[in-house]
Formats: sequence, structure tokens, C-alpha cells
Amino acid sequence: MLASMYSGISGMKNFQQKLDVTGNNLANVNTFGFKKGRATFKDMVSQQIAGATGPTETAGGSNAMQVGLGSQMGSIDTVHTQGSLQNTNRDLDFGISGDGFFSVAELNDGNTDDTWDGGVQGDQVTTNYTRAGNFYLDEEGYVVNQDGKYLMGADTDDGNYGRINIPTDADSFSVGSDGTVSYQQDGNLEEAGQVLMATFPNPEGLTKIGNNLFQTSDNSGNVGGVDPAGLGNAFEAYTNPGADGAGELVAGTLEMSNVDMSEEFTEMITAQRGFQANTRGITTADEVLQELMNLKR
Repeated sequence: MLASMYSGISGMKNFQQKLDVTGNNLANVNTFGFKKGRATFKDMVSQQIAGATGPTETAGGSNAMQVGLGSQMGSIDTVHTQGSLQNTNRDLDFGISGDGFFSVAELNDGNTDDTWDGGVQGDQVTTNYTRAGNFYLDEEGYVVNQDGKYLMGADTDDGNYGRINIPTDADSFSVGSDGTVSYQQDGNLEEAGQVLMATFPNPEGLTKIGNNLFQTSDNSGNVGGVDPAGLGNAFEAYTNPGADGAGELVAGTLEMSNVDMSEEFTEMITAQRGFQANTRGITTADEVLQELMNLKR
């Protein structure tokens, strides 16, 4: 009976964590580029009452007798399914149709602004990845996200990996599905750079760090599956949108969260009922113990 009580406690803890995951999904139902979480369970070790026996000449075999000792959290997954693209008609809103991430970066301490101009190496910047494509221009014409991190790509002039700059006096600009950023100035069409896509061998291994950002982990693999130590320039690991399995860039749209509210409310009800069922199991075990205590009065 005590074992059943502890099994119930383990189930309550797991369903509480499942509710936490579901609540976070619902809180981010309108967060651009958000990827929902999913909680899975697995059973704990089982106590073996009797082992299995094989058949003999006179009798058949018998199966083992085991009593489970509860459940535990199996995994909390990040589900990277495509979110719907919402049309915004804003030039600096970028959606990704397919696989891949935008790269946003800031210089590490000890480097200087001159580093940007010489082609940025992987160890010179802190790079994170995002599916949220709401970008802006700063006062110098660089494309940045809402936190001021630079959108990274290829510089058209020298092909180096670095920031994308649109002259502040440009008449207009546009972004193609292949990531090419063009602007109109004094009647001439010029290229400002190329937005690049970051792809990973295992995107579900990326770690969420908040602010719509992901970072690499030991299980996600490197950008493009390439060891950065063997690259002359970080640019070599990235992919043009629509090439080599990367998704196309759709300007004027934003990818919405992939959270399905009807599914999340169903999961919430399931977690609630599972939690209640485990509390009933603990209550029943307690009542049986109470009956045993009442044998001696």
C-alpha cells in the first residue's frame, strides 16, 4: 500500500510538469516563431516478485511477476513543425517556409567594430538562432531584431559573413525568396547582402534560451553539420534560402506559433484527470491503512 502511495505521488508530479508545459504553450500561442513543447512519460523500475521460468518436459513456462513503482518524466520535446505564415505586408518581416533558422549575433567582449568589416569568424561573435522574423533597421541602416542583435548574412561586396546594411538614404528596398537584399538608390538597383539560413542535423536538440532564441547544444550538431574549427569563415557553414534543404524566405510575412489551442486544451484536460486519478489512488491507499489501524481498538 505504501508503494501505491508513492506511485501516485510520482504520477502527480509528472502530470504537474505536463500542465506546466501545456500552460507555457498556451502562453505563447501568439508568439512569433514559437515551437511548442510536449511532455512524455516512462515507467520507473519494477519490483520483481517472481522471475520467469522456461517450459519443461512436463509443464509450460510462466511469466515473471512484477509490480511497477511509478512513473517518471521521459522527455520534454520541442516540436519543430511549420507554423502558419501570416501576411503583414511589412518589408522587414521575414517568414521561413521550410527548415532553417535566422542567425542573429553580437560581438564578443574584446573584439572591436573593425571585426565586422573583415569577415566574422565563429569565435568572434555570440550567435543565436530564431524563427521569429520581425526585424528592424537601426540608425546606421543595419538589420536587427527587437533586442538589437544583428541579422547575419553574406556581404555582397566581399562575400564575408557579417551584418546586412541598407543605406539610410536608399529610396526603397526588397528581399527575394533566395534571401537577396536589394535597394534602390539614385535610380540604380544595388545589393545590400544575402540573408543566410542556418540548418542543423538535429534541430530538436537546440536549447531554448528565451527571447525567441535558440542556441546549439551537444546533441543539436553544428550549423550545416560542419565542424567550425575547419572553416576559414563562418559563412561557409550557412545555406542560401531555398538551397540544400533550407526553406525559402517569404518577405512580408511572419511565422506564427505552431501551438494548436484545441490540442492544448485536450492535453490540459488529460493532465487534470490524470492528476485527479493519482490523488484518488493515494486516498484509497490511505483508507485501507486506516482500516488496518482500526483493527485494534
